[in-house]
Amino acid sequence: MSSAKHSSGKFHCCEPRKRCVRSTRAGGAMADGPEPFDMRRIETLSNTIFGVAMTMLAYDFPKERLGAASPTWSNISVIYGSHLLALVLSFIVAGIFWLSHQRRLTYASKGGRPVVIMNLLFLLAIVGLPVTTGLFGSYPEARDVVTIYGLHLVLLSALNTVLWWMAAASGRDWHMVAGPALSTAIFVVAALASIVEPYATRFVWPLAFITPFVGSFAERKARRGS
Repeated sequence: MSSAKHSSGKFHCCEPRKRCVRSTRAGGAMADGPEPFDMRRIETLSNTIFGVAMTMLAYDFPKERLGAASPTWSNISVIYGSHLLALVLSFIVAGIFWLSHQRRLTYASKGGRPVVIMNLLFLLAIVGLPVTTGLFGSYPEARDVVTIYGLHLVLLSALNTVLWWMAAASGRDWHMVAGPALSTAIFVVAALASIVEPYATRFVWPLAFITPFVGSFAERKARRGS
């Protein structure tokens, strides 16, 4: 029987060909390498962040009374139109990324430190979504504003694609990355189009929102072929 040297953390004697395990001060066991992180903790945090991002702009609606004694649709649309557009857009965009995020956490329920860091960066980008969306809702025709919003969508989609790539790498399920990668490509095209003609982005962005169906098709095709 072989024995291991004692230190501040106690080492138990190990049988031949068995790995020694160090007891932590808390009484648990710690293996040679770091244990995978339970992504359910990220899920709890992400649900809160996504919930705030999807509803925050509702608190920015004007609270003052309308100028007319009996407001018409025209008066209401002038005051609330841009705010309503930003709210709906923020809700839809955040909702689509939330759906992809939840599917990924279900697909890969464990992750190492790089995966956790990338998830936190992704959630940080989600936090800023109401800011750029509200800016776009207020100035939808401004070239620089459209470009800023478009680049933010590129960042979100790119981080989501990297996270899917990291999740699919161990099993080489590359078909899982098809939808997010296509979405990123579409957002890049839209960002480039905003430099030339900002209005054109409104016809390109919706294409990215159908990519989940492309991803589902790729998954079904891969399952049939396996």
